[in-house]
Amino acid sequence: MDCKTTLEKIIQICQKKGINCIALSDHGSIEGALKMKNIAPFYVIVAEEVLTTEGEIMGMFLQERVPSGLSMEESIQRIKAQGGLLCAQHPYDRFRADALKAEVLERIVGQIDIVEVFNARNPLLRSSNQARVFADTHHLPCTAGSDAHAGYEIGNAYVELPDFKGRDDFLQALVRGKVYGHRTNLFSRLSNVWARITNS
Repeated sequence: MDCKTTLEKIIQICQKKGINCIALSDHGSIEGALKMKNIAPFYVIVAEEVLTTEGEIMGMFLQERVPSGLSMEESIQRIKAQGGLLCAQHPYDRFRADALKAEVLERIVGQIDIVEVFNARNPLLRSSNQARVFADTHHLPCTAGSDAHAGYEIGNAYVELPDFKGRDDFLQALVRGKVYGHRTNLFSRLSNVWARITNS
């Protein structure tokens, strides 16, 4: 709904930038990720940004879509039931109404598999630092997200990690991974505003 970059263009950009794995996570859908998994010459993690009644979470290694608007507990149960991983994405971000709040994070910490400790679209480093402290305190693997809504944003944040073959290997590789990235120019947010208008 807020991106106009085609799957083919995403693949082209990833190859140009030397990205050999991507987690594609649309809002409320895994259709694009499933299609990309079939055509990309590199590893694609099927993911989804799931809007719950208490904020947005990300399911990774999914096989089925998780509907929006469910309770946090029901959403997590549906992710886990299909062998998926739960990623706490862009937590503590004060500029996103759907960002996970501290009290929610503490309540579901036993279900969280991964914490996004750097999001390229997060304007405040303080939020990223809070996420890192949370991950370290609870001994959770860390990841980063470009949160790319336009092609030029792909790779603004990434993790260098050892090769892996699947879900369990991925978690082990993340423990040894290193997070890199820089914040996206604030004007880039206009790209997804324009995409929302033209896609409506």
